[in-house]
Amino acid sequence: MGDNDICKSSIFFSDQLLCHADILPPSQVRARIEVAVLNFLKILNSPTTPAISDLPLISRNSKNSRVSQGLLTDGSWIFLSHSFCIRSLTRENTSKSFIRVWKVMEMCYQILVQEKKVTQRELFYKLLCDSSDYFSSQLQVNRTVQDVVALLRCSRYSLGIMASSRGAVSGRLLLQEPSREVVDCSTCGSSGYAITGDLDLLENLLMKTDARYIFVVEKHAIFQRLTEDRVFNQIPCIFITAKGYPDIATRFLLHRMSRIFPDLPILGLVDWNPAGLAILCTFKYGSTGMGLEAYRYACNVKWLGLRKDDLELIPEQSYIPLKPRDLQIAKSLISSDILQDNYKEELAIMVQSGRRAEIEALYIHGYEFLGRFLAKKIVQAHYI
Repeated sequence: MGDNDICKSSIFFSDQLLCHADILPPSQVRARIEVAVLNFLKILNSPTTPAISDLPLISRNSKNSRVSQGLLTDGSWIFLSHSFCIRSLTRENTSKSFIRVWKVMEMCYQILVQEKKVTQRELFYKLLCDSSDYFSSQLQVNRTVQDVVALLRCSRYSLGIMASSRGAVSGRLLLQEPSREVVDCSTCGSSGYAITGDLDLLENLLMKTDARYIFVVEKHAIFQRLTEDRVFNQIPCIFITAKGYPDIATRFLLHRMSRIFPDLPILGLVDWNPAGLAILCTFKYGSTGMGLEAYRYACNVKWLGLRKDDLELIPEQSYIPLKPRDLQIAKSLISSDILQDNYKEELAIMVQSGRRAEIEALYIHGYEFLGRFLAKKIVQAHYI
């Protein structure tokens, strides 16, 4: 084995086996689409063996997911490896999916030529009007966009598709968009500063803070309570929420804050149930569903609460029985290779108890109790 082979086989080069989506300028994305079309036509027009070629996509199922462990940090991220699936026009179960890929690529090409950005919702309505035989739901568009990402290996934002955003941020954070005035997120009211879906703008935001912590809050109502009570004055911190399951823009901004402020612990406040843990893990590890882009939005979030040690604070009548959907999420999480052991232990206790607890149950101790709860957990470094 030569020096080059030894180098490539080391742990430092293990990420070479993992796939990712490039962030590209419009001209390069258009070029990739043009090459895909030309290759397709070349095979179709072959004088010897004309055929309709299959579309080889990086597989996005859990069996193709891998975990990349940081060498100098305790962070982990989900990646996909070089395993392919195909979309084929000649197979009955994938023929419509095959055509959808070309339809979305065509639409993205037009968007890039016009130098526009559209949301996936806008893209859905455009496709619904132009190609109603193939697109009847938003889910079909969302999956096809990921197919195009997996085929061209460029990010959805590079395709001209802008993230929708539900998220908000508040607390000790100053933000400045290019050529705009500085926004003080501590003065934006209980709803906070609305996070834009324009990832270019988020990438170019200037940020300053004197905070010592970043709190990721599952629920908007809890975020509003903490902001309205100005807890960030007692605990120098930033609050960020996606108002439920995390959208791309909120994850992108949190990831960027983790790069700009690497010394700030990021702490998650979620319900004690499988869905709350799934939300935390999406922020922490990324998601297989995001395919080749998953790692771009992951950051090392620690689980502050609610956890089993906090249950003594919650009255018996506040617990809610687990629903079938909770058990389905729990089964998926437990089977995941990436979930750390102490998270699996918490999850097993949830399932065994058959019940769930929500953050609002802490209000039995008064509406202002949340701030004291966070402060005590921080002082005790009670997060995992």
